[in-house]
Amino acid sequence: MLTLGVDLAAADKRTAMATIEWLSDRAVVRDVALDVGDAQIVEASQDADKVGLDCPLGWPEPFVALVTAHRSGHVAVDDGDAARWRRRLAYRLTDEVVRETTGIIPLSVAADRIAHAAFRCAGLLAMLAAAGQDVDRCGDGKLVEVYPAAALCRWGLTYRGYKGRGQKTQHADLVTTLCAAAP
Repeated sequence: MLTLGVDLAAADKRTAMATIEWLSDRAVVRDVALDVGDAQIVEASQDADKVGLDCPLGWPEPFVALVTAHRSGHVAVDDGDAARWRRRLAYRLTDEVVRETTGIIPLSVAADRIAHAAFRCAGLLAMLAAAGQDVDRCGDGKLVEVYPAAALCRWGLTYRGYKGRGQKTQHADLVTTLCAAAP
């Protein structure tokens, strides 16, 4: 089985991908690439059995409805609990499940900088579909949305502060721990 993992940024420059082959007795990293463009991702996905994208694959349905209603001037605010109403606009069900399961509060695709990567992802999903890929955003198909921090948390590993180029020691510790847990 071949898995393609993509850390999707708003631009090619900060996007990375890795291909892992899962054998009966081990996992082998077959390829790692930095500064990856959409066409490279589409090409690499052709051979993969599963594609994990570290990026929101969509927006909360109430947010989409709000933007549509706002365009026509017909926004209806929930007067009963405005804070709850705004939270439903900002967070998807996926985000709420991650929050309940891990205690991690995901970035809001509707109200945070991650939206820029999601805009790119929307175009990438269209390219993947045009290339004949199964783009079922529910996670039942070839393509899945991944939350690395939530996965690390569920596995009992360090999940805060692990990002960034200056984290070589922490990265090495995570790799060592993962190899020990799944030799």
